[in-house]
Amino acid sequence: MTRTYIPQALREKVAAQARHRCGYCLTAEAVVGTPMEFEHIIPQALGGLTEAGNLWLACSLCNDYKNNRIAELDFATGELVRLFNPRHQVWVEHFAWVPEGDRIIGTTPTGRATVAALNLNRPSLVKARRLWVSAGWHPPKD
Repeated sequence: MTRTYIPQALREKVAAQARHRCGYCLTAEAVVGTPMEFEHIIPQALGGLTEAGNLWLACSLCNDYKNNRIAELDFATGELVRLFNPRHQVWVEHFAWVPEGDRIIGTTPTGRATVAALNLNRPSLVKARRLWVSAGWHPPKD
């Protein structure tokens, strides 16, 4: 994976739009204390450009799991569907939190495929979310 230069002004713009949290698992940069990565929604390897309309924030693990994928099978339908696009789609229209607030449920084919592809309920993150819930930091209210 190549690291393309992203101008500081564009970094600040995208980070503010993403509210300094991962567009997929909604982990907040302030909670984990680790900077988010700038993710190409359409990967550069597939022709995606380094411009505002194709960038969003992702935590390093979501970004690693996504890699160069833009689609995944929805286990419920067996169909290949596009992964969630945090820049153009609304999170709550594709995902929900379980009542305990520690796991994400995909509520649409896009949501289910994204939960599976990015491993949004990886055990270490679920464990951390439980602590964040007990501290009142999670799940995000917006």
